[in-house]
Amino acid sequence: MGWHYAALEERFRRIAGIQGALAILDWDTAVVMPKKAAPDRGEQLAALRRVAHDLLTHPETGEQLSAAEAETDLDPWQQANLREMRRKYRHAHSLEPALVEALARATTRCEMTWREARARADFALLAPELEEVVRLTREAAQVTGAALGLEPYDALLDAHQPDLRDAEVVPLFDRLAAELPPLVESILAHQAKMPEPLRPQGPFPPARQKELGKALMARLGFDFDAGRLDESTHPFCGGTPSDIRITTRYREDEVASALMGVLHETGHALYEAGLPKAWRGQPVGEARGIAVHESQSLIVEMQACRSPAFIRFLAGELRGTFGDDPAFAPDNLVRLYHRVERGFIRVDADEATYPLHVILRHRLERKLIAGDLAVADLPAAWNEGMRELLGIVPPDDRLGCLQDIHWPVGGFGYFPCYTLGAMLAAQLFRTAEGQIPGLLAAIGRGDFAPLLHWLREKVHGVGSKPSFAELVRNATGGPLAVEPFLEHLRARYLAR
Repeated sequence: MGWHYAALEERFRRIAGIQGALAILDWDTAVVMPKKAAPDRGEQLAALRRVAHDLLTHPETGEQLSAAEAETDLDPWQQANLREMRRKYRHAHSLEPALVEALARATTRCEMTWREARARADFALLAPELEEVVRLTREAAQVTGAALGLEPYDALLDAHQPDLRDAEVVPLFDRLAAELPPLVESILAHQAKMPEPLRPQGPFPPARQKELGKALMARLGFDFDAGRLDESTHPFCGGTPSDIRITTRYREDEVASALMGVLHETGHALYEAGLPKAWRGQPVGEARGIAVHESQSLIVEMQACRSPAFIRFLAGELRGTFGDDPAFAPDNLVRLYHRVERGFIRVDADEATYPLHVILRHRLERKLIAGDLAVADLPAAWNEGMRELLGIVPPDDRLGCLQDIHWPVGGFGYFPCYTLGAMLAAQLFRTAEGQIPGLLAAIGRGDFAPLLHWLREKVHGVGSKPSFAELVRNATGGPLAVEPFLEHLRARYLAR
């Protein structure tokens, strides 16, 4: 291993340490931080991000990268690590430190304002702060895009899923936008012929929901000596691979949303925990983009834990936790957890309508970044998009354009990864079923070890060594495609 490459590993190890501290501060901000601490927390986050940015963009980093790229004794993992180092450097080096700090401060202010605006269904309260975030994000996207030879929105996509381009996303989403609405109609008509499912009667104490959620997390393979479960306004998985922080939110009148949210976030957590330990603190040891991360949450929640086999297992767990409610009968739970409905809230949407929520956000954020949609016009554009794609219009902005945290925290270019992840999850699970004898029977016993072992080999353990396209092809035998996802929906919802 050459001297210049070794120096780069040490530099990126220091950057990873700072980013790990930022991840824990982000968790603290969302879970336990007092409201009045927000201004100081914004300064703290900005300062640490500036330090990490300076380490990454220092002239010496560029010199070391050029020198290391001339070294000829690197093994395949080191070569891939160097490639990922260069990618991170190119993204970060394009931005002036002052812009990085301005974005950190603006998004922290906007997030705290969003919490109040969402609770009050008052978009006007958020609009000035969001306008500033959009302005700064557009500026950053233009600068980065110019440096990378990309369109501004492509630069944002690339930051979340390397090498992903909007020209690839648009045709996939156009096909889904064309095929999903009539498929949803067919599912709703098919569903109407079945008995209406009983809904479990609460209240469901949050403490018991958390107890059940933790028990299922353990079955999935979550290590509570290296992670924890808490509550926040918006569920997420954060922290570091050795200190994973999952959050969810509870409702006393129903149990499914928090429970499935926990299972979803556990999929993210298992990916983080399974990344190659030998490469922790290095870019090649990180997840291979957000779309892959979403595939891991959705293969757990949607493919495995909403399968009839697991739902029948879950019925017994629910009875043991909350009592013998008739709604916990296995066949009833299958109908209930496979219920397709047109709803306003993305995070509560079923897997058939969920991509339509994402397509709406993709269309709107492209226009915001291009300057073709003013922030003030976002509520009206949102409502019109909901009417077109889902046939419903939110009664207020809390159920509309205020529901997600992503744009207030600067997460533009992120939303497409959710549906690309759903497509990949279906493709991966279909492949796993063909390669793991008795997979669904094991899941029906609450045994996730076979699936987790397969994912560790095919996805988790390879980190960012392969490209996104290589990972998909190596794991499934072909490129990412829409059809496995559509076939999954038809089989689950129309073949009953």
